[in-house]
Amino acid sequence: MLQLICLPCVLLIRQTLLKQKSKKPLLLLLRLLLLLLLLLLLPLPLPLPLPLPLPLPLPLPLPLPLPLPLPLPLPLPLPVLLLLIVLLPLLLLLPLPLPLPLPLLLLLLLLLLIVLLLLLLLLLLLLLLLLLLLLLLLLIRLLLLLLLLLLLLLLLLLLLLLLLLLLLLLLLLLLLLLLLVLVLLLLLLLLILLLLLLLLLLLLRY
Repeated sequence: MLQLICLPCVLLIRQTLLKQKSKKPLLLLLRLLLLLLLLLLLPLPLPLPLPLPLPLPLPLPLPLPLPLPLPLPLPLPLPVLLLLIVLLPLLLLLPLPLPLPLPLLLLLLLLLLIVLLLLLLLLLLLLLLLLLLLLLLLLIRLLLLLLLLLLLLLLLLLLLLLLLLLLLLLLLLLLLLLLLVLVLLLLLLLLILLLLLLLLLLLLRY
């Protein structure tokens, strides 16, 4: 693993020294920085333990010693992880002349970056779904408000119609009353005329 990272570093250092008058020194320095960072993050191999002398034979068998726990890899600090996440897309976009395959750590970091991108996409989809749900709820509320307004308008129209009908009935009643009054007046006139006729007849007899 050390050879896979050291050899590209050496090649890039040699390329930088040979092309000092290149038009893109910042590009080479960026490549050097990224590869040196990966080299620093690589865990160093642990030294092999020295062989212990064989114990003397004892009359009673001793229990086997418990196996020592394996050393856990040190967690990477958060700024280094953030720096790697920022520099990995640049490394993918830049044409790096690496004749050897990518180291395992770089592949793992690429996989981590892909997983993070997928998580971001999922979060964006969830946000879009939430926005759509909110829009649907707003539309449903607007529709309900419109329905309520329509119902209120219909009720008002019905009330107006009822009022008009009542007014018409009142007018009809008034007309009937007027007709009755007219009929009564006519009857009175007829009675008066009859009385007058009777008086005339009486006068004529005497």
